[in-house]
Amino acid sequence: MGESLLDRFELEGFRVQWSRTAEQAASLLDSQPFDAVVSDVRLPDGSGEQLFESRQRAPVALPPWLFITAFASVDRAVAMLQAGARDYVTKPFDIAELVDKVRVAVGQCEAAHPPTKPAVDVTLGASSAMQTLADQSRRVARRTRTVLITGESGVGKEVLARHLHAQAHPHGTAPFVAVNCGAIPETLIEVALFGHERGAFTGADRQRRGYVEQAEGGTLFLDEIAELTPALQVRLLRVLQDRQVQRLGAETTITVDLRVTCATHRDLHELVQQGRFREDLYYRIHVVHLKVPPLRDRPDDVLWLAQRFLQDEARERSEPVRRLTPAARAALLGHAWPGNVRELRNRVERACVMSELREVDAADLFEDRQASASPAELPTLEAFVADVEKAYLSAVLQRFKGRVGLAAQALGISRKTLWEKSKRYDLRPDD
Repeated sequence: MGESLLDRFELEGFRVQWSRTAEQAASLLDSQPFDAVVSDVRLPDGSGEQLFESRQRAPVALPPWLFITAFASVDRAVAMLQAGARDYVTKPFDIAELVDKVRVAVGQCEAAHPPTKPAVDVTLGASSAMQTLADQSRRVARRTRTVLITGESGVGKEVLARHLHAQAHPHGTAPFVAVNCGAIPETLIEVALFGHERGAFTGADRQRRGYVEQAEGGTLFLDEIAELTPALQVRLLRVLQDRQVQRLGAETTITVDLRVTCATHRDLHELVQQGRFREDLYYRIHVVHLKVPPLRDRPDDVLWLAQRFLQDEARERSEPVRRLTPAARAALLGHAWPGNVRELRNRVERACVMSELREVDAADLFEDRQASASPAELPTLEAFVADVEKAYLSAVLQRFKGRVGLAAQALGISRKTLWEKSKRYDLRPDD
């Protein structure tokens, strides 16, 4: 945990001294000034409480003091707050939360040192959330070798991992090895990750390099990291700490130079509390945490992604790029996207397969929608606007599962107005 905190605080721009014992810390505090102290409650040669109390009696000024404590010792941390400590966090904790607490404690103000605004990067998406994520990726890609990516299933965690890899290896020659830890049977995943020597087990007629070795010089992407067994978590921790791997049946280890990006849709913090994920591995992979928001929270990306997928389909089939009708755009914007980006891609692909027209309509994307007028018939402006309004109202009502009050609030109209429009277009919310 100390090593992970050291890495993260240095990434955040702090100058850090790491003391393993209370005696080392006391000596450092006597020799130079510090802006803040982060201390565990339990130390090898005493306790953080004793160190704190002794420093209160020292002739030099006491810097802001933050404690790290187990949940069972919260009452002791609270007592230290009453005695003058600044703050505390309980294990397992979010490192970003601790960084924020330290920033507050030392009085750092982001406004006093505004960062240089980078050029807008729309590689990951058009929304501000994804542009922020792209900016974070640019900053951490070459400064840390371990990153954790979280987000719901289908949001694009592997896309972000590949973006990080491209940022760290711009020449494109380094390998990117993706492994879905939940898709490989438990009996095979150890050999798949770490490899084996010839004769290591029945049927091992030749030596095999595992995914860790295959990622040498590049990036190992471990998707669904939470699915690893406790035994494999221990072996992975050794790879992350020592950058060494031992094949099954081998007597020696092999040094590897690689970046490790982990991803999961599960709450690792909660799994640690339940004893289902190792706390030491959690802190080792949690140095930098990038969270991909669900598609429903970034509507600016919906049409941007749909257009990119249409271009991909056209390139794959050597066809002209299809256009989205206004009704299709309205339907896309009104959908809740429970399957996130993966669902959007599947719907666009289906539309391109099922329709032979140059335009993609709402009915091509969503099977339960009625198709709009034939392209050969030019509708009046009134009919065109009505078609778009009907598609959008239908999409919003579906998103809120027929709850008229919530749908009206999202649309910015009254319940009565929505009810009247629904009646005009024969939309039944209870459907």
